[in-house]
Amino acid sequence: MIKVKIVGAGGYGGVGMLELLCDHPGVELVALVDVDNVGVPISRLYPHLHGFCDEVVVDPADPKAGAAVDAVFMATPDGVGMKLAPGEIAKGAKVIDYSGDFRFNTAGAYADYAGRIGRDPEHASAELLPGAVYGLPELHRSEINEQTKVVGNPGCFAVSCILGLAPAVGRGVVKPDSLICDCKTGVSGAGKNPNPAFHYPARYDHMNAYKLAGHQHVCEIERELGLLAGKEIRVTFTSQVVPVCRGIMSTLYADLAQPTSEEELLDLYREFYDGEFFVRVFTSDSGIGSMHVRGTNCCNLMVSVDERTQRLRVVSHIDNLMKGQAGSALQNLNLLFGLPEGSGLSRPAKYP
Repeated sequence: MIKVKIVGAGGYGGVGMLELLCDHPGVELVALVDVDNVGVPISRLYPHLHGFCDEVVVDPADPKAGAAVDAVFMATPDGVGMKLAPGEIAKGAKVIDYSGDFRFNTAGAYADYAGRIGRDPEHASAELLPGAVYGLPELHRSEINEQTKVVGNPGCFAVSCILGLAPAVGRGVVKPDSLICDCKTGVSGAGKNPNPAFHYPARYDHMNAYKLAGHQHVCEIERELGLLAGKEIRVTFTSQVVPVCRGIMSTLYADLAQPTSEEELLDLYREFYDGEFFVRVFTSDSGIGSMHVRGTNCCNLMVSVDERTQRLRVVSHIDNLMKGQAGSALQNLNLLFGLPEGSGLSRPAKYP
């Protein structure tokens, strides 16, 4: 059994992982660590876990929190994982970090990201960055293995955009300077902590764009697509929040490099993701939506070509708390320990 602990267990990312571990046959939970609700059973905070996980939340200073384990999920804000990771690695653990602390392999790349979120550009564990792997298995599976010590879980918007554009950019069928990402997220993307902007009266029946000056996930999108294209990529990115609980819908646009039919693009996408259980390609008339990925680790891609403008249009759906967070983290854990990749994750969405 793989022994794990969750740091930041009381947030949406922590409880999302707990929900998944209830169905995982190869993992033993050792500790739930948080600075809030210490001494409280997690099932009192989240009653739906009653009988499935009644573990008590412990303080970071508690000896149980410092126990040696095989893997640590850092379901924590930026700046926490980078401080805790060296100690966990020294005790033999692998670290899967939910934040942006380990999504970049150089101090310069991290500083660019940190500047977008108003954080100190200095990385507390810069020596770990060269060995950190970007945790998007569909593109980096071979690097996520038993020798890997740190995985930087990808950002939720980044997952939806990268998976949606990777086949077209990687195969050179679109003009790389024409990429547009129009992205909408549910309110849970803001996390658990109360915020006046996400108070029910402020959110109900209301949609708005935000961070137009530059969203932090753009760093990941441009880097990953640039690696596929073999050149620098710049995207036009618009993030919006809509009054639903969970889910991301990213509508992605790119000008075709030469006339290409929708059928040809569908074949390209299906070939690119052949064998990928968690990425599903659909025709433009399939009518897929956010509910078809809710609670799953799947990314649904609807591929369309506007023949009048010769523009590719891909509509990408993920659950921001699953494929955009806990689901990807568990998928990465399975790869790190050589387990079947779908362990704890092979489930359909709930309908309706």
